[in-house]
Amino acid sequence: MYKNNLSLKLILIVMVTLLINVSYAEVKYDDQEKLHDIVSQVSAKNIEKDITTLVNFGTRHTLSDTKSETRGIGAARRWIKSEFETISKQCGDCLEVYFQSKTISGEKRIPNPTEVVSVIAVLKGKTDPGRYVIMSGDIDSRVSDPMNATDDSPGANDNASGMAGVIEAARVLTKYQFNGSIVFAGLAGEEQGLFGGKIMAEQAQKDGWRIKAVLNNDMIGNIQGINGVINNTTARIFAEGTRQTETAEEARTRRFTGGEVDSPTRNLARYIDVMADRYIPNLDTMMIYRLDRFGRGGHHRPFNDVGYPAVRIMETNENYNRQHQDLRTEDGIKYGDTIDGVNFDYAAKLTALNAVSLASMAWAPSPPSQVKISGAVQPSTKLEWSVSNDNEKEIIAGYKVYWRLTDSSQWQNSLYVGNVTEYTLDNIVIDNYFFGVASVSKEGFESPIVFPGAAGSFGE
Repeated sequence: MYKNNLSLKLILIVMVTLLINVSYAEVKYDDQEKLHDIVSQVSAKNIEKDITTLVNFGTRHTLSDTKSETRGIGAARRWIKSEFETISKQCGDCLEVYFQSKTISGEKRIPNPTEVVSVIAVLKGKTDPGRYVIMSGDIDSRVSDPMNATDDSPGANDNASGMAGVIEAARVLTKYQFNGSIVFAGLAGEEQGLFGGKIMAEQAQKDGWRIKAVLNNDMIGNIQGINGVINNTTARIFAEGTRQTETAEEARTRRFTGGEVDSPTRNLARYIDVMADRYIPNLDTMMIYRLDRFGRGGHHRPFNDVGYPAVRIMETNENYNRQHQDLRTEDGIKYGDTIDGVNFDYAAKLTALNAVSLASMAWAPSPPSQVKISGAVQPSTKLEWSVSNDNEKEIIAGYKVYWRLTDSSQWQNSLYVGNVTEYTLDNIVIDNYFFGVASVSKEGFESPIVFPGAAGSFGE
């Protein structure tokens, strides 16, 4: 009789556990028709036209001619600025367009005083204009010798593709109004030392920008890898782990509470991955748990360096013969970054991924701040958080709590908990999962998910 009762109790425990898991199981998202509309408006023909224009400047080397109207970095940046200004006129001067510059000298690749000039276009948000999400691409190009500023350097894929994507995203997104601000940035000086990104990140700090995401696009047009693979259905998102700005005390806390794979940058990557699955036909993204390609760098890094969430979005299969190469043919192999190596439909697909990710974040409320968690040696887990910005109270519907197994790369479970600032997950043991909280707008747009504590904070 005792054994039968014990067996019955075990069965009941299993059934209750299953019911708990079923009630919380599926991560549900509101499908947003506006995001499907944005995808449909991204034009491969526009991207082809803009890449062709950038390539026709001959070289866009940082140290190249700045006076010519047809050749060199000066002509290229003036043309980019004029494109943003044209886009702005079409939306009733909705963009603030300007050059951002600083003179650099004494560097290995910029030995003499050189003005590094980026082009910035800002689409201000209507409820929280001080919150920013950024899409960036690089203006400059180079050949084999990083100091060769005179030879032809088309830079078609690296990185006219990314720059053209930024311009096209601006064309599409300026047709809408957003709650947060969106920035379209053409960054200079990447090949000479990531200077455009450094200048912009430093200025953003001085100006008090609350940057929640930087999407750096560097090579988004190649589908044929040097390994022989031809693939237009995948893309990579590079995302660093722990913050570069983490303090010793924060590192000690993280050791006991977790967060190594839940930096804001990693949760930004997860957000973009969801956007790809839901809104971009025939595209799967690979979240790469690394700052950048092995031992290499890109223009998202200066933003990471000062603590901003920033990722690199790019093609999956690189062709090194088409990167940083003098134009030539040797042993039947063509070298050089020429326009015939760019797939415009693929570049449009990755541009659309950027556009919907930016739009979704800018329509959503700011990620919650001051997210805290408790539940050690308890049967349940409690999460607490704060509203990020009083200006956004009118658009916030509530919050969604997320959790996943610690070895899962993507969030698995969620529960909408309403417009509250704390919630207890009954019988969900803190030791067995990672947790996070997202803000949800009245239209159903969600912010990126915030992991508790300093390790996962997106800032105030």
